[in-house]
Amino acid sequence: MTKPSLPELLHAAVTAVGGTERPGQVTMAESVADAIDDGSHLLVQAGTGTGKSLGYLVPALAHGERVVVATATLALQRQLVERDLPRTVDALHPLLRRRPEFAMLKGRSNYLCLHRLHEGVPQDEEEGLFDQFEAAAPTSKLGQDLLRLRDWSQDTETGDRDDLTPGVSDRAWAQISVSSRECLGATKCAYGAECFAEMARERAKLAEVVVTNHALLAIDAIEGAPVLPQHEVLIVDEAHELVSRVTGVATGELTPGQVNRAVRRAAKLVNEKAADQLQTAAEGFERLMELALPGRLEEIPEDLGYALMALRDAARTVISAIGATRDKSVQDEDAVRKQALASVEAVHDVAERITNGSEWDVVWYERHDRFGASLRVAPMSVSGLLREKLFADRSVVLTSATLKLGGDFNGVGASLGLAPEGTEGDDLPKWKGLDVGSPFDYPRQGILYVAKHLSRPARDGDRVDMLDELTELIQAAGGRTLGLFSSMRAAQLAAEELRSRVPEFPILLQGEETLGELIKNFAADPKTCLFGTLSLWQGVDVPGPSCQLVVMDKIPFPRPDDPLMSARQKAVEEAGGNGFMAVAATHAALLMAQGAGRLVRASGDRGVVAVLDQRLATARYGSYLKASLPDFWYTTDRNQVRKSLAAIDAAAKATEVAELAAEAEKARA
Repeated sequence: MTKPSLPELLHAAVTAVGGTERPGQVTMAESVADAIDDGSHLLVQAGTGTGKSLGYLVPALAHGERVVVATATLALQRQLVERDLPRTVDALHPLLRRRPEFAMLKGRSNYLCLHRLHEGVPQDEEEGLFDQFEAAAPTSKLGQDLLRLRDWSQDTETGDRDDLTPGVSDRAWAQISVSSRECLGATKCAYGAECFAEMARERAKLAEVVVTNHALLAIDAIEGAPVLPQHEVLIVDEAHELVSRVTGVATGELTPGQVNRAVRRAAKLVNEKAADQLQTAAEGFERLMELALPGRLEEIPEDLGYALMALRDAARTVISAIGATRDKSVQDEDAVRKQALASVEAVHDVAERITNGSEWDVVWYERHDRFGASLRVAPMSVSGLLREKLFADRSVVLTSATLKLGGDFNGVGASLGLAPEGTEGDDLPKWKGLDVGSPFDYPRQGILYVAKHLSRPARDGDRVDMLDELTELIQAAGGRTLGLFSSMRAAQLAAEELRSRVPEFPILLQGEETLGELIKNFAADPKTCLFGTLSLWQGVDVPGPSCQLVVMDKIPFPRPDDPLMSARQKAVEEAGGNGFMAVAATHAALLMAQGAGRLVRASGDRGVVAVLDQRLATARYGSYLKASLPDFWYTTDRNQVRKSLAAIDAAAKATEVAELAAEAEKARA
């Protein structure tokens, strides 16, 4: 039997999911197959509606080697495992004459721990463990969540937190889950044979396709102990998120609360001298943190240096002491020791990392209204790490709707540790960038409007003219507005103001309800508007007439006092580059491209992306930012935009009336 061709396989898969074949999808699938065959790397920009998941799944399944697919969001993981993969495998089975297995794998703390559930949680203040189900009042929210978790544990086959609906609070989940550091290990645990996390790992070892998240991919790369099974192909979807997720995993934090928890957990397990040494170091650190002012620490102040060395040395003493003691009076001693050890090791590792003072690390203080001060350390860049760990021994495909910034892939490539496209060299990963376009006709479906007449936005200043403009745009659009703001304060001010100015258009505000609930309510009523910040720039998928105006209050540059971004910018400048363009403009371009992508989600969508920041039209970097956005029809004419919005609103209303009339007619018949 001849081997089926890639177009045949793709056609079968697209038919099975009820989709339509797109030229861009075919081009993408062929390029992914080529990259896998010759062991090279590929960056693919595939616009919304291209069908990119099938564009990489079909060639990967056809190749027959194990593939890991890493995504940033839970929604896409679920879509792959519950919809795309089952249908694709079924469709390809007759052609491939094999049925590839697939599995989902996440970090250990995402799975219910049977040991915690049945034996209780190590108690900080007292010896041994306590039964969290007894301790929580059954009438409290925590008590109700825990009882529901206990019932769920009898029915669940996966133990995966994301399979529990409705979900529970982080606090409740923490009572019945463990981190990889706290885990006793399958051989030492009484429940090892039934462990959900271990079962997930076993399924992943047998699967041809393993779906995971960026964070686990980062842990696998950074920590050296392999979590993911050996694989020949890595596909990173939502790849615009990868650098920030890897940075998050590589960031360390120390807070007085965390250090005091480690002291309490270790106190009963070590001799008095070791416990006192850690207690004294913790008190010294806490006193310093009370005076900490937010901002970057280019040099570690002497008093902080001493406090961190004291913490590091005391933590090291306690770690040795915990390893050497056995105390049969402590109930379930192994679990208590393991949790204490995990807490003290976390303190030791961050204190040692900051004390050692790598030139590649950025250290800063942060203050939080509720949680007080924290000391943080993050890598200046993760590009070297990614180049070495990601691209060394497998073919990597990275895809997203937004990878081509300012007209090429080199900006995103550099952040991933790749030399400019086409650069030759023995130790340089070989890669190419490909833009397969979008099935949407952006110049006909959307308008990019820049409010050039508005005054230049000042940092945290009140923008009365911007609010006037926003009010008029919402009125012209008949609601139907997604407001993307550069800060939570700006979103709150705008929501407050607009609720009194245009009460006929309900304004939903991020933080007042869960994100899922807000998006559902926004989609349900065309007159409703939704205002918010970062997660809305990339987390909203509302096709149709409920979202016909996307407003950005200003270009979302990082805050000038963001310690990590400003350190990265300075490092680029010291190396002779343009720090502003490499860091701030790239950050803004990526967010704006994601934000603008909220407008057109289906072939019938029409609307306006309005940027209420004159700099997009007047500043030198404006053309770079515009080149990163979909190819909408561009204007700065405010009257033209109001007329267009009113026409789009009228057409949507006419469609709504016609649909209602058709439904009424159907009901009568």
